Amino acid sequence: MKKLFFVIALVLSVCAAQAQVTVQGSKFTDNWSITLKGGMVSPYQHFKFFPSARGVMGVELRKQITTFWGLGVEGEWTVNTSSWQRAEPFEHLWTQKSANVFDHQLVGAFTTFNLTNLLLRYKGEPRLFDVEAHLGAGWAHAYYPKSQQQDLNSWYTKAGLNIGVNLGESKAWTIALKPAVVWYMGKGYSRGTTAFNANYAMVELEAGLTYHFKNSNGKHYMTLCPKKYTQADMDEVNAKVNALRKDLDDCNTALTAAVARNAQLQSDLDDCLNKKPEVVEVVKTEKGGESLVNNVYFNLGKSAVSRDQMPNVERVATYMKSHPKATVDIKGYASPEGSKEINERLANERANAVKDLLVKKYKIASSRITATGQGVGDFFSEPDWNRVSICTILAK
Repeated sequence: MKKLFFVIALVLSVCAAQAQVTVQGSKFTDNWSITLKGGMVSPYQHFKFFPSARGVMGVELRKQITTFWGLGVEGEWTVNTSSWQRAEPFEHLWTQKSANVFDHQLVGAFTTFNLTNLLLRYKGEPRLFDVEAHLGAGWAHAYYPKSQQQDLNSWYTKAGLNIGVNLGESKAWTIALKPAVVWYMGKGYSRGTTAFNANYAMVELEAGLTYHFKNSNGKHYMTLCPKKYTQADMDEVNAKVNALRKDLDDCNTALTAAVARNAQLQSDLDDCLNKKPEVVEVVKTEKGGESLVNNVYFNLGKSAVSRDQMPNVERVATYMKSHPKATVDIKGYASPEGSKEINERLANERANAVKDLLVKKYKIASSRITATGQGVGDFFSEPDWNRVSICTILAK
């Protein structure tokens, strides 16, 4: 008995878990079906099965509670085509043969458990094949003509399987094989002690055709419902959405500023590229000549002339092309950062980088150019400005 209670508790817990995946707020009129069934029935033992088999027919009305669990009522009637009477010592296994065509009736309630959905989980619509466990109990009645004897009553239990095939795209119809064992719990129709006794049991082999009525969702089967969110869940989601919106606004503001900055830089670059070359500073020499000075600035640790400094180099080249006798003295400098060796190398490379451009790009004769590195410069108050090559043009 303890094992039975344990099994019932386990089944109920599984049903409660499975109930979480059904349609929220489905109506009472949803998930109903009706089954017509028929086949044969024969005593469980002491009789040859097929020679002792007789016809049985019935009807079921079922309400599916969850995708796993259902409840229903059924009625079955046996057709009197064979005798189940036996001589001693089994004369009390079954009562005497009735003269009625329909001699036994079973009316009761049952529950079903969809084993396929339990093991594989329900995915939103029935599979092609389903296997269900069928458990039931109810009233058993044996009919006799009044001239023969009084009708007999007992109660029964039933256990079996429904092995079904779901038909069609809509899954509105199911055909199933329905093997089961039925126990007459009062030792047949006697008034003895209630017990599961194989001597008073019979085997049913039936086939059934089931129609599933259309639900309020328009389907003939259950559909999965989304997770039900609490107010706390929604508040958390709203907070995240608002935070993301703020981040998006910040990104849009930064993007707008970056676009404006880019436009300004492009405008400054265009101005630099379109500006005519000119010598920045003109210094009178002691002999009455002119000394023209132009600066080319470099990035930290770099000796390559950047694109924005090219106009300064071109100014020197333009003047020298216009004055064939002019020469230029290029002195390279470094800012105070770094070791003495590195600064001396950078100063020398920066002077020669300007010279190489004048020779290779602008075709100024190398004999007209002097390039030397001077190490760390101290001409400017800003250390970064001392990363420079100072080009001094001697006009003749």
